[in-house]
Amino acid sequence: MSVLPSETSVPPSATATRRLGLYDTWWTVGAGALAACLGIAACAWVSLHLHADAALHSAALFVHLAALVLGFGAVLVADYYALLFLTGRCGLRDALITTGRLHALIWAGLVGLVASGALLHPDLGSVLTRVKLGLVLALTLNGLQAGVLNRRMRGETGTPLGTPLTGRLLAWGAGTALVSQVCWWGAVLIGFRNSQR
Repeated sequence: MSVLPSETSVPPSATATRRLGLYDTWWTVGAGALAACLGIAACAWVSLHLHADAALHSAALFVHLAALVLGFGAVLVADYYALLFLTGRCGLRDALITTGRLHALIWAGLVGLVASGALLHPDLGSVLTRVKLGLVLALTLNGLQAGVLNRRMRGETGTPLGTPLTGRLLAWGAGTALVSQVCWWGAVLIGFRNSQR
């Protein structure tokens, strides 16, 4: 005679609900945006009050350049996959999965850029530096909503394969990519110009 397990014998982990993720609701994205704003403000405050010596400045510059390669490189790869999809050389599912996997590298690069930039003696009195900070903030907020966009597009592709995306989602994606490119290139150009002084 076999005994059926009772409902009380189910392990707690089997009945646990999934934790709320960053891109699950606009409320969580808003909380992430607030945390990002506070983090950028904290780095700006540190840059005003901490004066790095030559060795720390050199280390911060190396980290800054490495983070630029990591973050911006991952953005360029993500945009390349979007172009492959738009030209019919890659399926949407592959483009979304690849882009989703690149988010961690993009965020790591962006965090590395902001943290190391605080040690590079930015001139916060300069208009160009303030514009660059604005671009970094816009880039951060754009990245947060891009996570929601990726989830929405994946939801659309949960329908039978080959179902086209709505025009609204395609326009949202194009706008996200455009803002990303403008912010990255603008911050890079301003950073390059500031380094020449």
